[in-house]
Amino acid sequence: MKSNKNNVNENRPIFPKRAVITAGMPYGNKELHFGHVGGMFVHADTFARFLRDRIGKENVIFVSGTDCYGSPIMESFKKLVSENEFEGTIEEYVLKNHILQKEVLENYEINLNLYATSALGKSGSIHNEVSKKVFETLYDNGYLRKISTPQFFDPEYNVLLNGRQVVGRCPIQGCQSEHAYADECSLGHQYMSSELIDPKSILSGKKPVVKNVLNWYFDLESCSQLIKDRVEFLKENSNVRKYILNIIDEFLKPPAIYVQKKLMENRINIEKEFPIHKIIEDDKKTSITYIFNSLKDRDSAREILECNGIHYRTGKTLVPFRISGNIKWGVPIPDTEDMKDLTFWVWPESLWAPISFTKAYLSDLGCNEDEWKTWWCEKDSEVYQFIGEDNIYFYGVAETALFTALGIKFSEKPDMKNIHLPHLISNYHILFMDKKASSSSDIKPPTAKELLNHYTAEQLRMHFLSLGLATKSVSFKPQVYMNEEEKNGVDTVLKEGNLLTNVFNRLIRSCFYTLQAYYDSKIPNLKISESIYEESKKAILLYENHMYNHEFHSVMYVLDDYIRNMNKYYVNNIKIADKNDDIVMRKQILVDCFHAIKTIAILLHPIAPSGCEMIREYLNLDERIWNWDNIFKTIHELSDEVECFDVKFLEPKIDFFKKHECQL
Repeated sequence: MKSNKNNVNENRPIFPKRAVITAGMPYGNKELHFGHVGGMFVHADTFARFLRDRIGKENVIFVSGTDCYGSPIMESFKKLVSENEFEGTIEEYVLKNHILQKEVLENYEINLNLYATSALGKSGSIHNEVSKKVFETLYDNGYLRKISTPQFFDPEYNVLLNGRQVVGRCPIQGCQSEHAYADECSLGHQYMSSELIDPKSILSGKKPVVKNVLNWYFDLESCSQLIKDRVEFLKENSNVRKYILNIIDEFLKPPAIYVQKKLMENRINIEKEFPIHKIIEDDKKTSITYIFNSLKDRDSAREILECNGIHYRTGKTLVPFRISGNIKWGVPIPDTEDMKDLTFWVWPESLWAPISFTKAYLSDLGCNEDEWKTWWCEKDSEVYQFIGEDNIYFYGVAETALFTALGIKFSEKPDMKNIHLPHLISNYHILFMDKKASSSSDIKPPTAKELLNHYTAEQLRMHFLSLGLATKSVSFKPQVYMNEEEKNGVDTVLKEGNLLTNVFNRLIRSCFYTLQAYYDSKIPNLKISESIYEESKKAILLYENHMYNHEFHSVMYVLDDYIRNMNKYYVNNIKIADKNDDIVMRKQILVDCFHAIKTIAILLHPIAPSGCEMIREYLNLDERIWNWDNIFKTIHELSDEVECFDVKFLEPKIDFFKKHECQL
């Protein structure tokens, strides 16, 4: 998608004919964290709702679901069972959390076409089928490798340890992660398990031993050039957020090792043993950087350093992407060669889970099993994937390579300009009280459900969109979770909501009550003032352009300016009209302001849907109001009335946008 940065009055953005919107899948071992909703789902839902209005709801599919598999779910389940806090199977445990997640999303007015599960029911069965097909295609296309890698083993418990049963320090140079597991850290860095620093078993608390285990790996290193080509194409031809592409670029660096200078006493002899390499050395830095031509060469150098007892760190690079594991709770992998009874590692199968969910939704509509390709593969369709910052590696690097490999043989060189892949929209972290939200923090971050005890869904949706997570990490600071001495001024969470509950509410009610008092609830059919029509048009076009670029905080700025300007227009001019008893002026003000109310309702509809539907009801308009083919039309042009247009009578003290009961 080419970003349009020109004059918005002359060049409007072009949207796809069809669109799939996906939101990252929450794990099936917990309720929704406030960050799931505020950092991702609200943004995805707003864009999905906008596209339904912009290109037609029949042309939009919004899917997500509970990520059922993986060691975090299994470990949580085992812990609760051992502590007698849960009775039942792991399937029942996941289903319980799935239902809780779905209910919370509905309470936030997240309007998914399907919120599925990767393990249960029809969507689970389809996901198993899709996973089988993906594996067989990757295998046939030559991208899968059998690799024997060290897996941690706890001799005290006599078990192989899964990824989350081992904790240590991330080996990637400069990583600030607080939690590193067997082959990935909490910030999404990938490495081979043998690189983990100071590993400990969470079962015994002791250092585990290592046993070599065969698994399937995707040959990610061989896809380095195609990922680079894709990134270069996106830089020139898309509106993908630049920081996403920069993060992907970091993983495309050649394999590197960082060693402290003070540890290299026998430097000359050690470097002679290294495979061909390049040295980067800066007098101002305490470490030496060794760059290698391949991962194999880098690992040979690692072995040499380890034999000499020298500590080192590795750099971000493409390492083999693990496909399989030996956890029983997982999607089964087809038995192939001598590889039997394996399951998919959770990350690969979660990448194509949205395809499974799309298939499940279309199946419910009675479509044939290949209909999903119309939505995911055709050039006039677009898939928008809303993800978290930590997951850019999986969606931007691994998914790019995997999805491309599904269509080409290993020996082929694709033209990445013609490969149709999902469009990534990633937000930075949403913090809590200036810290990264964590259940282990001194101040426990609230769940998404708990927030609704203090704020309405519309207030929270408005606030989360305004944070500007597209540009930086931002702290969420609800005053209801502060001590009295920490509170200063108005609760920042209510700032954007007040635009609706105070300013816009006041404008709507004033216009309705004035219309009722002077014109029997009939909007006169007058031409909109040129200045008001142009200001409305400008707001529409700016809004549309920001939505196209997923700049939700800028959308909020447009709405704030437009709503406040229209309110000022009404307040300032109605005073003059009333003072002079100017019937003509009063009539023109109402015609102008009802045009603004109609326009604001359309622009707000993806953000605050319930209040906007109430406006539509009181304006006596049908669903045509939301259709962007009619975006510049007047109220009379949207109705069958010609001369006068009746609106619904508004009783006193009716609010279109309500405050939470605890705020009254």
